Amino acid sequence: MELKMYVCDSTPKLSETPLYHMKKDNLNSEILQKLDIFFDISPDLFCIAGYDGYFKRINPAVSKLLGYDEEELFKTPINDFVHPEDQELTAKARKELTKKKPLLNFENRYLTKSGKVVWLAWTSMFLEQEELIFAIAKDITYKKKLENERNLLLANLTSINKELENLTYRTTHDLRSPVNNFLSIFNLIDLTKIEDKENLELLEILRSSSTNLKQTLDNYVDLLSKRTLSENKIEIIRFDYTFNMVRESIQTLIKSSNTSITCDFSDAEEVVFNRDYLESVFLNLITNSIRYAQPGIAPMISIKTSKIGDNVQLTLEDNGLGFDIEKVKDKIFGLNQTFHSHEDSKGVGLYLIHHQITKLNGTIEVQSKVNVGTKFTITFRY
Repeated sequence: MELKMYVCDSTPKLSETPLYHMKKDNLNSEILQKLDIFFDISPDLFCIAGYDGYFKRINPAVSKLLGYDEEELFKTPINDFVHPEDQELTAKARKELTKKKPLLNFENRYLTKSGKVVWLAWTSMFLEQEELIFAIAKDITYKKKLENERNLLLANLTSINKELENLTYRTTHDLRSPVNNFLSIFNLIDLTKIEDKENLELLEILRSSSTNLKQTLDNYVDLLSKRTLSENKIEIIRFDYTFNMVRESIQTLIKSSNTSITCDFSDAEEVVFNRDYLESVFLNLITNSIRYAQPGIAPMISIKTSKIGDNVQLTLEDNGLGFDIEKVKDKIFGLNQTFHSHEDSKGVGLYLIHHQITKLNGTIEVQSKVNVGTKFTITFRY
């Protein structure tokens, strides 16, 4: 039984080639029939082309995708179906193929009869004696669409990150002047003339907080202005040292909100990470726990570290408002995403620390229940 052929009258039949007869001698007619059916029903594009640049045989998938009938496909040079911007590259690749170089995973664009652009990925082999090229193509248009959307998303995220960094730089830079003025005022105050111990204590808290704020602002400005590898510098950091620095900087907030914080760093006292990033993690998570406390209930925050294999894990759990994790799980770390109507909610803190953690190959996970609390689990990976 002869293979079903879609050829022009002037085209040599595939059955006349030595390859065909060699296979036919070893295969019975039933198998040949199944091969013929396989060729016809395949969703991929099966093509046999000549060195002259014309199709010699195609399967129905070619006509279905490109929208041309078989007569149009056979009488038209293959390169005419290729997108104009890819014709030169395709012609070069086809020329290399005729020089005994197989073509693997070659991608180019074709234009359908309706003018639609489709992307194809080709794998092609040659028969030098018969001057034939056997090719299989997969329609990867959808894949290319996803890649394009992903690239646009990455470009958008890069732009957002740049804008956020610029905003942070401008904000921290502009705040340093009033903070410096504030500290200058403290230096002018004659504390010997103040007899009330409570006022003296409050002034000392203000002075200490202002000094820490100035140091933090200076660190941020230095971090953002260098824009070098030092920005991503990692080192061995003690959790208790970093936590104490952050706690001291927000001591007034902790005290005024009656917040209680318990820490246990005994299982993992140190971590290899970026010092400024770790301070940011503590600062944002602790202040969020205080900001989103349940009305009438003093905030309680539990912080603990542990070793998970070769990695270090940090958990921070509170008894705050919480949120419905199923409703917001895809938005938790998005920019400008807020889940409560708090006037100070800007939707930047969680986005920032997620960026900082994942940038250094870490992960952050969230568990939360409404009016029960929220638990953040951060894994520092080495």
